[in-house]
Amino acid sequence: MKAFFRSLFIHPRFFLIGGSLVGLFIISYLFSFLFPVVVVGTLGFILIFLLDLWMLYRFPQAVTGSRVLTEKFSNGDPNPVEIHLANLYPHNVYLSVKDEIPFQFQIRDQDISVILPPGQQEIIRYELTPVARGEYHFGVINVFVASPLKMIKRRYQLGEPDMVPTYPSFVQMRKYQLVAISNRLTMDGIKKIRRLGNSSEFEQIKDYVRGDDYRTINWKATARTGKLMVNQFTDEKAQNIYCLIDKSRGMKMPFQGMTLLDYAINASLVLINIAIRKSDKGGLVTFANKIHSYLPASKKATHIQKVMEVLYNQETRFLESDYHRLYAFTKRSISHRSLLVLFTNFETLNAMRRQLPYLKMLAKNHLLLVVFFENTELRELLSSAPQNIEDMYIKTIGEGFSFEKRQIVKELETHGIASILTPPENLTINSVNKYLEIKARGMI
Repeated sequence: MKAFFRSLFIHPRFFLIGGSLVGLFIISYLFSFLFPVVVVGTLGFILIFLLDLWMLYRFPQAVTGSRVLTEKFSNGDPNPVEIHLANLYPHNVYLSVKDEIPFQFQIRDQDISVILPPGQQEIIRYELTPVARGEYHFGVINVFVASPLKMIKRRYQLGEPDMVPTYPSFVQMRKYQLVAISNRLTMDGIKKIRRLGNSSEFEQIKDYVRGDDYRTINWKATARTGKLMVNQFTDEKAQNIYCLIDKSRGMKMPFQGMTLLDYAINASLVLINIAIRKSDKGGLVTFANKIHSYLPASKKATHIQKVMEVLYNQETRFLESDYHRLYAFTKRSISHRSLLVLFTNFETLNAMRRQLPYLKMLAKNHLLLVVFFENTELRELLSSAPQNIEDMYIKTIGEGFSFEKRQIVKELETHGIASILTPPENLTINSVNKYLEIKARGMI
């Protein structure tokens, strides 16, 4: 009996008709000839209510359904969800579907209306866009069923509770993988070139011609042949690309619902995947006050899955980053010259200058690319017209912060350190473009 009452809900039409009958009863005290009509209408109302009750409850389970989810969600991207419903009643039913969506989305007003003929099935599709990595728990599917009489509604709780893990954006990874291989991401003026260099990958021994670097003369081959011979080298095909992700409190700042750390993680996954596709080796380091995770550079096909597993559970640390420890770790663990892509967030020039000695030491042994973020909300503030003195004061302060960001770029360039100042939403494409530019110019 308790289950019966828990599943029984009154339709708004019941209150509309019942309220009208109450009003007619009141009027019938003034106009007595209406009283018999109202009594007959009330009896008819009760009979219709009982008939509707019988129509909805004569079958124990006349509406079935289930939820179909993907194996995992992609962070920051729309992810499809399907609800499959079937009507076993011999008449049309009017369904109101309310799925128990994970609390992280804060969606509490979902109401999908469906008219389902007898014996028919329906697939309801909608999308969810997570903005944080982790586990997302779904509840049951609440389906409120009404007959054509629409006096009451019967609630069915369908499906089973389910959990979906949310990983860094593998949707972006696949999208940028295709366009990068086709070179459609490459910026104007940059094209793929093959150049001879002085790396450690040997190509051949050839006769000396005027203009060759005399430092490459192979004296043993020269002694055997009696003429000058030189070694010829090519750029290494498998170059090391490391993404260094700062997890300090500055990376907790949210933009469009996602933290800077999540933007950096998505961009790192895309960058490492493209590097592997370009025959380079991709590696990963996450750090804050200490080194939290390290994945050596590799170009194996299974390496990208390891990267996703490492990035899946990374969380922001509310401490200051220790760049001295980062330098000591890279000095010890990364022996070959590599491209280090550092994802961080310097809000002020002084904050950058405190870490500049360690950045210069990193750039001495490797090619360092510092990627930090432009405050897009600040940009919107600067583009608006001030309405009063207070607005002018706020805008002036904002212009000071914006100018400091540009000064950080200039000071890094002064010390020979490449940098990118980018809006969070353009982080992935700007990072990939810079990597392709560096690779095309043979800077590693």
